[in-house]
Amino acid sequence: MSFSKDADPSLGFLTKRDTEVKLPRPTRVKNKTPASIQITAEQILREARERQEPEIRPPKQKITDPNELGDYRLRRRKEFEDQIRRARWNTRVWVKYADWENQKDFARARSIWERALEVDYRERTLWLKYAEFEMKNRFVNHARNVWDRAVSLLPRVDQLWYKYIHMEEMLGNVAGSRQVFERWMDWQPDQQGWLSYIKFELRYGEIDRARHVFERFTVCHPHATAWIRFAKFEMKNSEIARARAVYERAVDLLSGEEDEAEQLFVAFAEFEEKCREIDRARCIYKFALDHIPKGRAEELYKKYVAFEKQYGDREGIEDAIVGKRRFQYEDEVKKNPLNYDSWFDYIRLEENVGNKDMIREVYERSIANVPPAQEKRYWQRYIYLWLNYALYEELGAEDMDRTRDVYRECLKLIPHKKFSFAKIWLLAAQFEIRQKSLKAARQILGNAIGMAPKDKIFKKYIEIEMQLGNIDRCRTLYEKYLEWSPANCYAWSKYAELERSLSETERARGIFELAIAQPALDMPELLWKAYIDFEISEGEIERTRLLYERLLDRTKHLKVWISYAKFEASVGLEDLDISVKAQLENVDPSYREEQIDRIQRCRGIFGRAFDYFRTSAPEMKEERAMLLEEWSNMETVFADLGDLSLVQSKLPRKVKRKRAISSEDGTPAGYEEYIDYIFPDEVAMAPNLKILEAAYKWKKQKAASEED
Repeated sequence: MSFSKDADPSLGFLTKRDTEVKLPRPTRVKNKTPASIQITAEQILREARERQEPEIRPPKQKITDPNELGDYRLRRRKEFEDQIRRARWNTRVWVKYADWENQKDFARARSIWERALEVDYRERTLWLKYAEFEMKNRFVNHARNVWDRAVSLLPRVDQLWYKYIHMEEMLGNVAGSRQVFERWMDWQPDQQGWLSYIKFELRYGEIDRARHVFERFTVCHPHATAWIRFAKFEMKNSEIARARAVYERAVDLLSGEEDEAEQLFVAFAEFEEKCREIDRARCIYKFALDHIPKGRAEELYKKYVAFEKQYGDREGIEDAIVGKRRFQYEDEVKKNPLNYDSWFDYIRLEENVGNKDMIREVYERSIANVPPAQEKRYWQRYIYLWLNYALYEELGAEDMDRTRDVYRECLKLIPHKKFSFAKIWLLAAQFEIRQKSLKAARQILGNAIGMAPKDKIFKKYIEIEMQLGNIDRCRTLYEKYLEWSPANCYAWSKYAELERSLSETERARGIFELAIAQPALDMPELLWKAYIDFEISEGEIERTRLLYERLLDRTKHLKVWISYAKFEASVGLEDLDISVKAQLENVDPSYREEQIDRIQRCRGIFGRAFDYFRTSAPEMKEERAMLLEEWSNMETVFADLGDLSLVQSKLPRKVKRKRAISSEDGTPAGYEEYIDYIFPDEVAMAPNLKILEAAYKWKKQKAASEED
């Protein structure tokens, strides 16, 4: 046997070409325009229905002979029996079979019903259909027998009892119906069964029997709804004393912990309200509010408020509303004692009521919930409870001793070694000042500086001493402030400003010198600016130049160069008006010489800055371009003495370029455009840039030609 040359050993005698699955090529739709006649789904369904073949129905059979009838019955019985053999548990087959046998042959029909019940006697449909069959054919005793068997075997199926009772009542057998009800009640059905029994007795005017059934009903189902129905029954029969007794028995039996106790008390109070017993109803509401847990009495509070609005005075209404809200807040703070917002709302409610004892009690309970962790973020909301407490004692209760005690206890509670609150220290000191106790205020602020120094405390303490005119104390405080925070430029500047306001120029200069000599400062630029402005205001031009030079030794920032240049351009002109400057230019020739000297000094600073950025920091092209822009503006300001050609020969050309950017993990993320500056000196030093310049000019000319 010879194999094909291309045969695959793993595929037997077949080649790979033979095993390939050939799929049809997708047909291309040449014309995609919509058809002129559109076919809808409704049209397709209508045509399918019209073309559907007619249903095949068996021919009608006319029976004219008893023998034919017997044959027909035999054939149908055989069909039903075959169906039963195939699906013995199918109730519908048994019901159809029994209904078909109902041809005045009652024995056969009963036999089928009995056979079905032997298969599944728990199927209620069989019992209902069986009893209905007996009743339709007026076999009352047979129907009773069926119902008796049904309720005996299935006593928990309420439908069977209802049908049985309905049959007896339709037959006028009231005693029999009552007897069936009694048999049913022995099984202790649900509330609807008892209520059906009561309605049955009421239909025949048996009030005492209905009352007796109600008594048994409340014993079987001791719930609030049962007692309320019993009381309404008595009320409907004008038995007010009996109805009140029912409610009282229900209140005695049902404790306040029951879920339905609220419903019972509301119904009891509404009953007394209908009887015009307003005081009784109010007492019931108050008794209920005292005994029912607050989480289950929302509806009760609403009813009580509505009741007081209708029958009570203004004080009673307010008490009801406040009681309801107080109950809500108590529930909230009980669930989460550390929810300080709930405490604030609760305190605000009590302050509106105005009971001092209650307000203090709520304040004491709230501040007792100290945050569990010694972290400031947990205390930031809690500390306002103490602040509000102290303000209430001072402004609301006007008890200064208690206010002082509140501040003292609060300061003892705060762990100052870990964190503190400047607000507490300052409010306590301001309180003592309002009480004209300056010594106590100084003691509090001194303790604050010693235990928990903060910027706010130093600033406020210095402000207080300044208002009192104690300069020596202010100096001492500034010294303490700077010992605590030597890098604080604000403190250095304010200290020097104080000495300058006292005309202590040398002291102010000495403070500035100490400040700039510090190894670390938080905002050194502000300090140097303040020092320079101080020397300028004192008219010390040479000292100012020396300061600028010292500053340039530390930093070569662009703003420093520009500020230095502007200073040189405006030396001695700060206090002169524009009109005065114009008159001096026309009258005084020495003024023009001074102005030329200032311009030369300014140009010298700009030139030094440009040389620095060109040689020492060539990568800072943008700063160099900004410097030239400022220089150009200054030359424009110099008017006829200015020379723009000095700057224009140095101005750069802006070029758009692209550079690669990468993501955080180092992978390339594309390109971004940026502005690059090409200076004339760079072009001269780098011959390769001429090619770029030529390309740039060519591109610019091409763009202009395209626009034309």
